[in-house]
Amino acid sequence: MNTPAPKEPERRDPGLQPERTRLAWRRTTLSCTVAAVLAAKAVLHDRDSPAGIVAFACCCVLWLAFLGLAHRRIRALAGGGPAGPAALAPRHGTAAALCTVALAVCAAALIF
Repeated sequence: MNTPAPKEPERRDPGLQPERTRLAWRRTTLSCTVAAVLAAKAVLHDRDSPAGIVAFACCCVLWLAFLGLAHRRIRALAGGGPAGPAALAPRHGTAAALCTVALAVCAAALIF
């Protein structure tokens, strides 16, 4: 009997997609940095508010968490093999989204 040869896995050509994704992570990190800096400015302007100081502390912690997640993902995108970078783990994607939303909520709380 003649058995067919096993098929080779199809190689994916990622093209410029990893670079665009890496740039998107950097833009989002820059946006989070601007929100954290504006939070610091708001706290320095209104020093008497303990709630403002707590919101600023939350902004700093969230910013650092997002910075760590983004740095990890940017490194993964830069070091992709011939088949392209590894997929983003769902828990990392969820953590990044939650950090972004929570940072926006804390920054908005400083405004009001």
